[in-house]
Amino acid sequence: MSGSYYVPASSKWPILMVVVLAFLAIGAASSLSFGHGFGLFIAGLVGVFVMMFVWFRDVIHESRSGLYDAQMDRSFRMGMAWFIFSEIMFFAAFFGALFYIRVFALPWLDGEGAKGISALLWPDFSASWPLLKTPSDAFSGPVDVVDPWHLPLLNTLLLVSSSITLTIAHHGVKKDQRNKAKLWLFLTLILGFSFLIVQGIEYVEAYTRLGLTLQAGVYGGTFFLLTGFHGAHVTLGACVLTVMFVRLWRGHFSPRSHFGFEAASWYWHFVDVVWLGLFIFVYVV
Repeated sequence: MSGSYYVPASSKWPILMVVVLAFLAIGAASSLSFGHGFGLFIAGLVGVFVMMFVWFRDVIHESRSGLYDAQMDRSFRMGMAWFIFSEIMFFAAFFGALFYIRVFALPWLDGEGAKGISALLWPDFSASWPLLKTPSDAFSGPVDVVDPWHLPLLNTLLLVSSSITLTIAHHGVKKDQRNKAKLWLFLTLILGFSFLIVQGIEYVEAYTRLGLTLQAGVYGGTFFLLTGFHGAHVTLGACVLTVMFVRLWRGHFSPRSHFGFEAASWYWHFVDVVWLGLFIFVYVV
Protein backbone atom coordinates (compact mmCIF):
# COMPACT_ATOMS: atom_id res chain seq x y z
CA MET A 1 0.00 0.00 0.00
CA SER A 2 3.03 2.34 0.13
CA GLY A 3 2.50 5.44 -2.02
CA SER A 4 -1.09 4.49 -2.84
CA TYR A 5 -4.44 5.80 -1.69
CA TYR A 6 -6.90 3.32 -0.27
CA VAL A 7 -10.29 3.45 -1.95
CA PRO A 8 -12.87 1.56 0.14
CA ALA A 9 -15.38 -0.74 -1.48
CA SER A 10 -18.88 0.58 -2.10
CA SER A 11 -20.96 0.61 1.06
CA LYS A 12 -24.69 0.51 1.72
CA TRP A 13 -24.36 2.16 5.14
CA PRO A 14 -24.53 5.82 3.97
CA ILE A 15 -27.88 5.42 2.20
CA LEU A 16 -29.28 3.38 5.09
CA MET A 17 -28.14 6.07 7.52
CA VAL A 18 -30.05 8.65 5.47
CA VAL A 19 -33.19 6.50 5.72
CA VAL A 20 -33.00 6.05 9.50
CA LEU A 21 -32.21 9.74 9.97
CA ALA A 22 -35.36 10.54 7.99
CA PHE A 23 -37.33 8.24 10.31
CA LEU A 24 -35.78 10.00 13.29
CA ALA A 25 -36.55 13.51 12.02
CA ILE A 26 -40.11 12.74 10.86
CA GLY A 27 -40.89 10.86 14.07
CA ALA A 28 -39.56 13.70 16.24
CA ALA A 29 -41.46 16.36 14.28
CA SER A 30 -44.68 14.32 14.34
CA SER A 31 -44.40 13.69 18.07
CA LEU A 32 -43.93 17.36 18.85
CA SER A 33 -46.50 18.70 16.37
CA PHE A 34 -49.27 16.10 16.32
CA GLY A 35 -48.72 13.99 19.44
CA HIS A 36 -48.06 10.78 17.51
CA GLY A 37 -45.10 9.32 15.68
CA PHE A 38 -43.07 8.47 18.77
CA GLY A 39 -42.67 4.87 17.57
CA LEU A 40 -41.15 6.12 14.33
CA PHE A 41 -38.80 8.34 16.34
CA ILE A 42 -37.65 5.39 18.47
CA ALA A 43 -37.17 3.25 15.34
CA GLY A 44 -35.05 5.99 13.80
CA LEU A 45 -33.04 6.42 17.00
CA VAL A 46 -32.31 2.69 17.24
CA GLY A 47 -31.49 2.64 13.54
CA VAL A 48 -28.95 5.46 13.95
CA PHE A 49 -27.11 3.55 16.68
CA VAL A 50 -27.17 0.34 14.63
CA MET A 51 -25.80 2.16 11.57
CA MET A 52 -23.09 3.79 13.68
CA PHE A 53 -22.10 0.39 15.05
CA VAL A 54 -21.82 -1.40 11.69
CA TRP A 55 -20.30 1.56 9.85
CA PHE A 56 -17.69 2.28 12.51
CA ARG A 57 -16.98 -1.45 12.75
CA ASP A 58 -16.01 -1.51 9.07
CA VAL A 59 -13.80 1.58 9.42
CA ILE A 60 -12.07 0.13 12.50
CA HIS A 61 -11.47 -3.14 10.67
CA GLU A 62 -9.93 -1.30 7.70
CA SER A 63 -7.73 0.75 10.00
CA ARG A 64 -6.59 -2.28 12.00
CA SER A 65 -5.81 -4.08 8.76
CA GLY A 66 -3.24 -1.43 7.85
CA LEU A 67 -5.15 -0.16 4.82
CA TYR A 68 -4.93 3.52 5.75
CA ASP A 69 -1.96 5.76 5.01
CA ALA A 70 -1.00 9.37 5.72
CA GLN A 71 -3.33 10.65 3.00
CA MET A 72 -6.28 8.82 4.55
CA ASP A 73 -5.35 10.26 7.94
CA ARG A 74 -5.47 13.77 6.48
CA SER A 75 -8.83 12.99 4.89
CA PHE A 76 -10.24 11.82 8.21
CA ARG A 77 -8.95 14.93 9.96
CA MET A 78 -10.43 17.25 7.32
CA GLY A 79 -13.73 15.37 7.45
CA MET A 80 -13.91 15.63 11.24
CA ALA A 81 -12.99 19.31 11.13
CA TRP A 82 -15.78 20.04 8.64
CA PHE A 83 -18.22 17.98 10.70
CA ILE A 84 -17.46 20.00 13.82
CA PHE A 85 -17.74 23.21 11.79
CA SER A 86 -21.21 22.13 10.66
CA GLU A 87 -22.12 21.49 14.29
CA ILE A 88 -20.88 24.98 15.20
CA MET A 89 -23.20 26.42 12.55
CA PHE A 90 -26.02 24.23 13.87
CA PHE A 91 -25.78 25.72 17.35
CA ALA A 92 -25.01 29.18 15.97
CA ALA A 93 -28.46 29.16 14.35
CA PHE A 94 -30.15 28.46 17.70
CA PHE A 95 -28.05 31.01 19.55
CA GLY A 96 -28.88 33.45 16.76
CA ALA A 97 -32.61 32.80 17.26
CA LEU A 98 -32.21 33.43 20.98
CA PHE A 99 -30.31 36.66 20.26
CA TYR A 100 -32.96 37.82 17.75
CA ILE A 101 -35.81 37.19 20.19
CA ARG A 102 -34.14 38.95 23.10
CA VAL A 103 -32.58 41.90 21.28
CA PHE A 104 -35.14 42.61 18.56
CA ALA A 105 -38.49 40.80 18.78
CA LEU A 106 -39.33 41.44 22.45
CA PRO A 107 -38.43 45.16 22.38
CA TRP A 108 -40.53 45.58 19.22
CA LEU A 109 -43.52 44.05 20.98
CA ASP A 110 -42.95 46.53 23.80
CA GLY A 111 -43.02 49.49 21.43
CA GLU A 112 -39.28 50.06 21.03
CA GLY A 113 -37.22 50.33 17.86
CA ALA A 114 -38.08 50.71 14.20
CA LYS A 115 -40.86 48.13 14.41
CA GLY A 116 -42.29 49.33 17.70
CA ILE A 117 -45.71 49.52 16.06
CA SER A 118 -45.85 45.77 16.82
CA ALA A 119 -46.87 46.85 20.34
CA LEU A 120 -50.37 47.41 18.97
CA LEU A 121 -50.81 43.64 18.91
CA TRP A 122 -50.60 43.34 22.71
CA PRO A 123 -50.65 46.84 24.21
CA ASP A 124 -50.41 45.56 27.79
CA PHE A 125 -47.27 43.52 27.13
CA SER A 126 -44.06 44.47 28.96
CA ALA A 127 -40.83 43.00 27.61
CA SER A 128 -38.50 41.19 29.99
CA TRP A 129 -36.20 38.19 29.96
CA PRO A 130 -36.69 35.48 31.02
CA LEU A 131 -40.21 35.87 29.68
CA LEU A 132 -42.52 34.69 32.46
CA LYS A 133 -45.59 36.56 31.17
CA THR A 134 -46.25 35.89 27.49
CA PRO A 135 -47.97 38.48 25.24
CA SER A 136 -50.85 36.15 24.36
CA ASP A 137 -53.11 34.36 26.81
CA ALA A 138 -52.94 31.33 24.51
CA PHE A 139 -49.59 30.46 26.11
CA SER A 140 -48.83 30.56 29.80
CA GLY A 141 -45.27 31.32 30.83
CA PRO A 142 -43.36 29.34 33.45
CA VAL A 143 -43.86 29.93 37.16
CA ASP A 144 -40.13 30.51 37.59
CA VAL A 145 -36.82 29.85 35.84
CA VAL A 146 -34.09 27.35 36.60
CA ASP A 147 -31.62 28.61 39.18
CA PRO A 148 -28.27 28.69 37.33
CA TRP A 149 -26.23 28.36 40.50
CA HIS A 150 -27.39 24.89 41.47
CA LEU A 151 -27.88 22.06 38.93
CA PRO A 152 -26.62 24.04 35.89
CA LEU A 153 -23.50 25.08 37.78
CA LEU A 154 -22.95 21.48 38.87
CA ASN A 155 -23.27 20.36 35.25
CA THR A 156 -20.79 23.03 34.19
CA LEU A 157 -18.26 21.72 36.69
CA LEU A 158 -18.90 18.15 35.52
CA LEU A 159 -18.31 18.96 31.84
CA VAL A 160 -15.28 21.19 32.41
CA SER A 161 -13.77 18.46 34.60
CA SER A 162 -14.51 15.86 31.92
CA SER A 163 -12.52 17.90 29.38
CA ILE A 164 -9.56 17.89 31.76
CA THR A 165 -9.74 14.14 32.41
CA LEU A 166 -10.12 13.42 28.70
CA THR A 167 -7.06 15.54 27.90
CA ILE A 168 -5.04 13.54 30.46
CA ALA A 169 -6.31 10.30 28.90
CA HIS A 170 -5.33 11.58 25.44
CA HIS A 171 -1.82 12.31 26.67
CA GLY A 172 -1.72 8.78 28.07
CA VAL A 173 -2.50 7.38 24.62
CA LYS A 174 0.17 9.54 22.97
CA LYS A 175 2.75 8.38 25.54
CA ASP A 176 1.62 4.73 25.23
CA GLN A 177 0.59 4.73 28.90
CA ARG A 178 -2.45 2.54 28.44
CA ASN A 179 -3.43 2.11 32.07
CA LYS A 180 -3.32 5.86 32.58
CA ALA A 181 -5.45 6.38 29.48
CA LYS A 182 -8.02 3.80 30.62
CA LEU A 183 -8.32 5.28 34.10
CA TRP A 184 -8.79 8.87 33.00
CA LEU A 185 -11.12 7.96 30.15
CA PHE A 186 -13.23 5.96 32.61
CA LEU A 187 -13.41 9.04 34.85
CA THR A 188 -14.45 11.07 31.80
CA LEU A 189 -17.30 8.65 31.15
CA ILE A 190 -18.46 8.87 34.76
CA LEU A 191 -18.51 12.68 34.54
CA GLY A 192 -20.27 12.65 31.17
CA PHE A 193 -23.04 10.28 32.20
CA SER A 194 -23.39 12.15 35.50
CA PHE A 195 -24.07 15.28 33.46
CA LEU A 196 -26.92 13.52 31.68
CA ILE A 197 -28.40 12.29 34.98
CA VAL A 198 -28.27 15.79 36.47
CA GLN A 199 -29.86 17.26 33.35
CA GLY A 200 -32.64 14.69 33.60
CA ILE A 201 -33.26 15.73 37.22
CA GLU A 202 -33.30 19.37 36.09
CA TYR A 203 -35.87 18.62 33.38
CA VAL A 204 -38.16 16.81 35.82
CA GLU A 205 -37.94 19.75 38.22
CA ALA A 206 -38.56 22.23 35.41
CA TYR A 207 -41.69 20.38 34.24
CA THR A 208 -43.21 19.55 37.61
CA ARG A 209 -42.28 22.50 39.84
CA LEU A 210 -41.47 25.44 37.58
CA GLY A 211 -44.02 24.93 34.80
CA LEU A 212 -41.18 25.26 32.31
CA THR A 213 -42.25 23.21 29.28
CA LEU A 214 -42.05 23.45 25.51
CA GLN A 215 -45.45 25.15 25.64
CA ALA A 216 -44.32 27.78 28.17
CA GLY A 217 -43.89 30.52 25.59
CA VAL A 218 -40.77 31.42 23.69
CA TYR A 219 -38.58 31.07 26.78
CA GLY A 220 -39.61 27.45 27.30
CA GLY A 221 -39.19 26.69 23.61
CA THR A 222 -35.69 28.14 23.32
CA PHE A 223 -34.62 26.65 26.66
CA PHE A 224 -35.47 23.09 25.68
CA LEU A 225 -34.37 23.54 22.08
CA LEU A 226 -30.86 24.59 23.08
CA THR A 227 -30.37 22.40 26.15
CA GLY A 228 -32.14 19.42 24.58
CA PHE A 229 -30.03 19.38 21.43
CA HIS A 230 -26.93 19.85 23.55
CA GLY A 231 -27.97 16.92 25.73
CA ALA A 232 -28.40 14.80 22.61
CA HIS A 233 -24.86 15.71 21.57
CA VAL A 234 -23.52 14.83 25.01
CA THR A 235 -25.30 11.47 24.78
CA LEU A 236 -23.74 10.80 21.38
CA GLY A 237 -20.32 11.90 22.62
CA ALA A 238 -20.57 9.68 25.70
CA CYS A 239 -21.48 6.69 23.50
CA VAL A 240 -18.52 7.37 21.20
CA LEU A 241 -16.16 7.68 24.17
CA THR A 242 -17.53 4.39 25.49
CA VAL A 243 -16.51 2.78 22.21
CA MET A 244 -13.07 4.35 22.60
CA PHE A 245 -12.84 2.89 26.10
CA VAL A 246 -13.70 -0.60 24.79
CA ARG A 247 -11.14 -0.21 22.02
CA LEU A 248 -8.47 0.75 24.57
CA TRP A 249 -9.21 -2.41 26.53
CA ARG A 250 -8.92 -4.46 23.33
CA GLY A 251 -5.44 -3.10 22.63
CA HIS A 252 -6.33 -0.63 19.89
CA PHE A 253 -4.52 2.68 19.34
CA SER A 254 -0.83 3.48 19.47
CA PRO A 255 1.12 6.71 19.90
CA ARG A 256 1.35 7.00 16.10
CA SER A 257 -2.13 5.76 15.19
CA HIS A 258 -5.05 6.89 17.34
CA PHE A 259 -7.12 9.32 15.31
CA GLY A 260 -10.35 7.61 16.36
CA PHE A 261 -9.61 8.57 19.95
CA GLU A 262 -8.47 12.04 18.91
CA ALA A 263 -11.62 12.70 16.86
CA ALA A 264 -13.80 11.66 19.79
CA SER A 265 -11.81 14.07 21.97
CA TRP A 266 -12.33 16.93 19.53
CA TYR A 267 -16.05 16.31 19.56
CA TRP A 268 -16.24 16.14 23.35
CA HIS A 269 -14.31 19.39 23.79
CA PHE A 270 -16.63 21.05 21.26
CA VAL A 271 -19.67 19.90 23.26
CA ASP A 272 -18.09 21.30 26.42
CA VAL A 273 -17.49 24.71 24.83
CA VAL A 274 -21.10 24.84 23.60
CA TRP A 275 -22.28 24.16 27.14
CA LEU A 276 -20.28 27.13 28.46
CA GLY A 277 -22.14 29.31 25.97
CA LEU A 278 -25.45 27.78 27.04
CA PHE A 279 -24.70 28.29 30.71
CA ILE A 280 -23.95 31.98 30.15
CA PHE A 281 -26.67 32.95 27.66
CA VAL A 282 -29.50 30.58 28.62
CA TYR A 283 -29.13 30.32 32.39
CA VAL A 284 -27.19 33.34 33.64
CA VAL A 285 -27.61 36.38 31.37
